[in-house]
Amino acid sequence: MIDGAALISSIEDKVHQLTVRIKTLQTENENLIKEQYELLKIKGEQTEIIEELTQKIRIIKTGKILKTKEGTAEAKEKINELLREIDKCIGLLNC
Repeated sequence: MIDGAALISSIEDKVHQLTVRIKTLQTENENLIKEQYELLKIKGEQTEIIEELTQKIRIIKTGKILKTKEGTAEAKEKINELLREIDKCIGLLNC
């Protein structure tokens, strides 16, 4: 049978092991939180870049449509679309 001193020593060892494990997990958690923050920051930057590039693509497509003579109907449609967008922006500014 295990005596009281050995039992207490065993419990103390287990408590110590748990304390070390908790500190390790807390450090790991802090590192993961920092990594998550950095990844969210990178994601935001990439989203902005994607939006800028999408806008540039739209501008280039519009320019190509306006340059071609065959695309006059498309050009008129695109101009009307741009005018509607401008009108929406003006409406938002007036509110």
